Amino acid sequence: MPSSVDFTGRPFHFIGIGGIGMSALAYILAKRKLPIYGSDIKPSHITQRLQAMGAHIFWRQDASNFELFQANADGNDADCQSSEAPKTLETISRGGGSAIAASGDNRNGKGAIALSHLDLPQVICSTAIHPANSEYRRALDLGCPIFHRSDVLAALILDYQSIAVAGTHGKTTTSSMIGFMLLKAGLDPTIVVGGEVNAWEGNARLGHGPYLVAEADESDGSLVKLSAKIGVVTNIELDHPDHYDTLDQVIATFNVFAQNCQILVGCIDCDTVKNSLKPSVSYSLEADRGADYTVDSVEYRADCTIARVWERGTALGEMQLKLLGQHNLSNALAAVAVGRLLGLEFAVIAKAIADFEGARRRFEVRGEHNGILFVDDYAHHPSEIRATLTSARLRIENSKLKPKSKIKNSKSRRVVAVFQPHRYSRTLTFLTEFAQSFSDADIVIVSDIYSAGEPNTGQISGEKLADLIAEHHQRVYYQPSLQSIAKFLTEILRPGDLALFLGAGNLNQIIPEVMTFYQEAPNLGVSVVEGDPRSELPA
Repeated sequence: MPSSVDFTGRPFHFIGIGGIGMSALAYILAKRKLPIYGSDIKPSHITQRLQAMGAHIFWRQDASNFELFQANADGNDADCQSSEAPKTLETISRGGGSAIAASGDNRNGKGAIALSHLDLPQVICSTAIHPANSEYRRALDLGCPIFHRSDVLAALILDYQSIAVAGTHGKTTTSSMIGFMLLKAGLDPTIVVGGEVNAWEGNARLGHGPYLVAEADESDGSLVKLSAKIGVVTNIELDHPDHYDTLDQVIATFNVFAQNCQILVGCIDCDTVKNSLKPSVSYSLEADRGADYTVDSVEYRADCTIARVWERGTALGEMQLKLLGQHNLSNALAAVAVGRLLGLEFAVIAKAIADFEGARRRFEVRGEHNGILFVDDYAHHPSEIRATLTSARLRIENSKLKPKSKIKNSKSRRVVAVFQPHRYSRTLTFLTEFAQSFSDADIVIVSDIYSAGEPNTGQISGEKLADLIAEHHQRVYYQPSLQSIAKFLTEILRPGDLALFLGAGNLNQIIPEVMTFYQEAPNLGVSVVEGDPRSELPA
């Protein structure tokens, strides 16, 4: 039974292949001409992309999926002996080393050997797969080598000169920006990120150059497995109380990651990064912090951000980025630091950053209809919500009105924040912080909590969160379901509004429906009449 991931031709079988992290790995392996199998509960554009590359996908997570492999077995390999299997997927997720292979009883229900060693696929799971999952249990019974998705990423990172981007917030944007920069610099990188980017039409790209850029996730503790040439840490906060009890535990995970990387680039605007990790290369938006990379002459505009960049006391030049807000300027400064470590000229770095349009669901403009701008954002932590709302406020207050606009002035423009809380544990842990995170919104709409598979303990609800937000905000509305939110939005939005959909769940599914309504609705103008729901929500 192998103890490390095998990239020489042995099949891979992903349980939950359509997930954003799992599908990125499956894509890279499929592009490397390895046999890819997987399962999920429903198709998506992500799984369609994998199928187009030859991946075999089952539309169920069931033990019977392994019958395909059994059909090809010779049934007499005595070398496939069982060993002690992990009791939970947590064991696989947290395990040290590059990978963990686990097996259970390798006999089928009739007592015969089910598969030969060579026919057994390498089974890849994420922490989201429950130990009772019948497909996972069957993999154990057959003696399949089982790896956590982080084991595959760790093995890929060792195959390249890798840049791994970690941090509680901003890692998708930062890793995507670095990947885009290397692509535009002609370095043909391999990229594995937790969001989709139009530049490579998805969440992964296989290049032929020496570099790999990876988003490094801390949520389940598996960050400790990754050993990169360059590690980046954007910030550190407690964000996953389902896995960590204290911030100190989070810091301990990041410390192991920092020690595993040859060079650590860190944002010292975050005191936790500055004091606990002590990065070898630092960046900061504040010149007096003494960072290696900093900025001045900063302009936060409605359509871009402009700043002059400094490298250890020497002005490199001006940088402009399309992404709004301080947090994205900080992300761009991380990309500058990495680019310079790799020997890129600042002009090349600045040109790439200026062209970068961001990852999907990171202040992604989905459309503008009847004067209403629809924006989708993944923000689900209080810090992320505040930063995103600041960008939204900047967008509407500093934007130039169109010549034919019926909006008289910027005061008529509103930020309408639609928030779907993500996970009961996170909502309960940060209840006070969530309640105080919406000051830059004119209207707040709160839905029920998206469980992400967590059981409802009855301690918290979307309605209770809405009540707490209302203690700090005048205009808060609780709408329990996606359907009720969509209907409410068709009643209250008016020209000039920026409708901002916030959350890591499935809230964004209603955006096309609401946009279609306003696309087809007669011109609403800005005036309201008595009885119009819009008149109940003054600017």
